[in-house]
Amino acid sequence: MSAEFLDSNVFVYAFDETDDRRRTTATQLIARSLRDGTGVISHQVVQEVLNVLTTKMARPVRHDDALRYLRSTLEPMWSIYPSHALFTRALELRARYGYGFYDSLIVSAAIEGGCTTLYSEDMQHDQLIDSVRIVNPFRTR
Repeated sequence: MSAEFLDSNVFVYAFDETDDRRRTTATQLIARSLRDGTGVISHQVVQEVLNVLTTKMARPVRHDDALRYLRSTLEPMWSIYPSHALFTRALELRARYGYGFYDSLIVSAAIEGGCTTLYSEDMQHDQLIDSVRIVNPFRTR
C-alpha cells in the first residue's frame, strides 16, 4: 500500500464550516488515511494545523479538543521529523522547482516518507517531483 502525505490544508478544511464540499473531501481523506495506515505527515504539518485550529479559525478549537485531535489524528500519521537531510533536500527542491521554502519542505518530507502522493491545494496539481505526485483533492474539473 502506498504512503500518502497530507498537507496542512487538508486538516484545516476538515474544520471549515463555510465550505461543505471541502470539509467532506478532507474528512474522508483523513479517515481513509487513518483507517488504511497510509497517511504521513511531518512536524511542520502538526505545527501549522495546531496553530490554525487554535488561533486562526472563526471559532478556534478549545485546548482539550486540540489535544484530543493531536493524539487521535495527527500523532498516528506523524513520522517525519526535522533533520539535516530534510532541510538540505528542501533547499535543493526550492532551487530546482521554484516553490517557496515551506512548500519545498513539505515535498521533501513526502519524499522522505516514501510517499507516492502529496495531497495539497498549494502546489501544482499533477506535478511529479521525484517519486511524489502532487494532487489537489479539492480541485474541481
